[in-house]
Amino acid sequence: MTSMQQPPQPPSEPPSGHGHGHTHSHGPALPVSKHLRKVIAAVLIPFATAVLVGLVVLWPGGAPAHERSGVGFDRQTESGTVARVDPVDCKDVNASQVPPTGDPSTPEGQEAQRAQQGTCAKATIEVTSGKDKGHTFVEVVQPDAPRQLKEGQGVVVAYAPGAPKELQYSVTDVDRGVPMWILAGIFAFAVVVVGRMRGFMALVALAVSFALLTLFILPAILQGSNPLIVAVVGASAIMLIALYMCHGLTARTSVAVLGTLISLVLIGLLGSLFIGWAFLTGNTDDNTGLIHGLYPDIDMSGLLLAGIIIGSLGVLDDVTVTQTSAVWELHHADPTMSARQLYRAGIRIGRDHIASVVNTLVLAYAGAALPLLLLFTIAQSSVGTVANSELVAEEIVRTLVGSIGLVASVPVTTALAALLVSADKPGVAAASAAAADTAAGRAAGRGGRGRRRKR
Repeated sequence: MTSMQQPPQPPSEPPSGHGHGHTHSHGPALPVSKHLRKVIAAVLIPFATAVLVGLVVLWPGGAPAHERSGVGFDRQTESGTVARVDPVDCKDVNASQVPPTGDPSTPEGQEAQRAQQGTCAKATIEVTSGKDKGHTFVEVVQPDAPRQLKEGQGVVVAYAPGAPKELQYSVTDVDRGVPMWILAGIFAFAVVVVGRMRGFMALVALAVSFALLTLFILPAILQGSNPLIVAVVGASAIMLIALYMCHGLTARTSVAVLGTLISLVLIGLLGSLFIGWAFLTGNTDDNTGLIHGLYPDIDMSGLLLAGIIIGSLGVLDDVTVTQTSAVWELHHADPTMSARQLYRAGIRIGRDHIASVVNTLVLAYAGAALPLLLLFTIAQSSVGTVANSELVAEEIVRTLVGSIGLVASVPVTTALAALLVSADKPGVAAASAAAADTAAGRAAGRGGRGRRRKR
């Protein structure tokens, strides 16, 4: 009987509950000491209090009211539907068009020539919202127009109350609501399916961030508050809410918050220095010109700096959370590693992250400015001429300042995490004792099962 008894075998892996608590990246890999929690709280509580006070003091209570100018985005709009589209000879609808001067080599001559040739579209538009619901008007679409209309299509119509009755409405854009909502639904579904509860909390944090942007940051700037101060307060609030909501109220998340905060300060200082040094006004296109015309007291260069800070925040969160988690997991794998060893191991991971993130940021800005870059290519402008223009210089400063902040966040966050987690000796001892107790309990349980099998 005794010869057939099998000696207890060590388990191949820990039970799922225990392993999840130490290896999953959602929470701290090890419990932290009370002393360390006090140190982190001593830094973050005053900072969070200052952010809350800033929100209360600067809260705008809504965007200021103004009379619409009727220019650009500042127009009253209503919904409409294309009721009918009829083909018509362009000569009939463009009779008042000045004919080409006989020089088709010029853009003006080519445009006038096209307006007299081919088949145009005569679209009948029905207004479906507002006080003139049911009103119809005619919109002529040229054959080379980038936006063609088709029957049953939803459109956005601009309303000009001061114009003659027959000219008060005009098509300004197509209605893209349905595809946009479907795409948003697919995105939310994918995030929740893959991320589960973490994905759901990320969506909630995204909604809160958007609410802070539309209810606080934008109205406060329009009310005349300093754009830089508003951006710092708003970005800090978004950072605190998003990080703690997505990653939990833990010491690991707190270290990521500290790393993000230090990097944002660096971005703000560098951005302020080089925006002033390069004489960037922030007023470079029709939209910024309209903003300056409607609200001349807004500091446009400060608005540019605010955009740099807010734009860098999202990528900063990713970098700091990843680096903090890497250091925590390295410490869990080998609790005997010193702060220097943890930093060296973590920075090796961070170098790969730096390369990918900087490349992503540069390509994102280049993609957004692609039409502008095409115009410079068509004009055969030199690289120096392109970089010296304010439109491109703004994007260069935005990209490089943000990238410097991202690069700096890696060693800063890695060093903070290594120093804090390696100094947390009570937490390590408690974790080791808990692990030893758990292992002893498992061994006793296996011994009991062996004795039962023997009987």
